[in-house]
Amino acid sequence: MRKQGYRLVAGVDEAGRGSLFGPVYAAAVVLDPARPVRGLNDSKQLDAARREVLAERIRSRALGWRIAAVDAATIDRINILQASRLAMKRAVEGLPVAADFVLVDAATLDLPVPQRALVEGDARCHAIAAASILAKVARDACLRAWDAVYPDYGLGSNKGYPTPGHRRALARLGPTPLHRLSYAPVRECCRFPLDWDQLPLFGPEECRSSQ
Repeated sequence: MRKQGYRLVAGVDEAGRGSLFGPVYAAAVVLDPARPVRGLNDSKQLDAARREVLAERIRSRALGWRIAAVDAATIDRINILQASRLAMKRAVEGLPVAADFVLVDAATLDLPVPQRALVEGDARCHAIAAASILAKVARDACLRAWDAVYPDYGLGSNKGYPTPGHRRALARLGPTPLHRLSYAPVRECCRFPLDWDQLPLFGPEECRSSQ
């Protein structure tokens, strides 16, 4: 993109779409070509310790970065795809520098900025990989904090994903207020009547902003 004249290219990615619990996170990063961060890769391909090291380097060397999140209640209302796009949009809008081009991991965003969706972008683009790392590190920290509040669900280790232990805890205890009720494994464990077909899943404002 810089060969085409763009100077502030933001990479954008999300973390937590498949989790049963808590917010979906997103990050936007504008890397500084003069201060490269070596070793960037899809956050899922890195161990936790390496992600933490790289996240610190990204935060200290990037021209700008921002992390945003959308909570579980909003995910249930507008669906996870739209919530992920909303979180990514907020991250770009919150950058301390105004991006003149946006590279997004396999999505398009409702932004008045030139952009390109890259399939497997976190493996193909350093800026998207950097965003993937920041989003993942921030979300993992959030889940470790919630693990202290809801220790029976193993959130510190499973990060809210549907591991056997997490699903057993849901079956035994039912969901917490921060579980995503629109996800079948959670909904099936509700301890109260839930007529899901009658719930207003799509708020008109969020739907308009995500088109």
